[in-house]
Amino acid sequence: MTLGMKKNEVPQDKSNLESANFKELCYAVDENGEYTTELSTGWSPKTIALNNAIEALNERISASKQRVKDHKVSPLEYYMELHKMDLPILASYVGIWKWRVKRHFRPAVFKNLNNKTLQKYADVFDITIEELQRTDL
Repeated sequence: MTLGMKKNEVPQDKSNLESANFKELCYAVDENGEYTTELSTGWSPKTIALNNAIEALNERISASKQRVKDHKVSPLEYYMELHKMDLPILASYVGIWKWRVKRHFRPAVFKNLNNKTLQKYADVFDITIEELQRTDL
């Protein structure tokens, strides 16, 4: 007895994948009971989860942008969120200890960073130092 969905049962629901002309590869059982692959344009529960994750990311980006405008954090936090990074990832990309990167989130500390350090961050985010220093995002 073979378990798994049949090729004709692979979901073809509308999703974000479809609009990007992208299909997901799924495993299915063919008419001989053998495992094979089939392309899927999406599956509603997965699409809902993906949309919720994207919405949560956008909310984090928006909240971070507001904190920068309110001078509660430096633009580093905003760019980190925008590029879907977290503190450990950002720290590893710039080669600076996590606790130091976290300090750089403080506007007073960020304001006094030298160009060499700012350039490390700018390079990671693929922007200029001038863009990195803007607080009117």
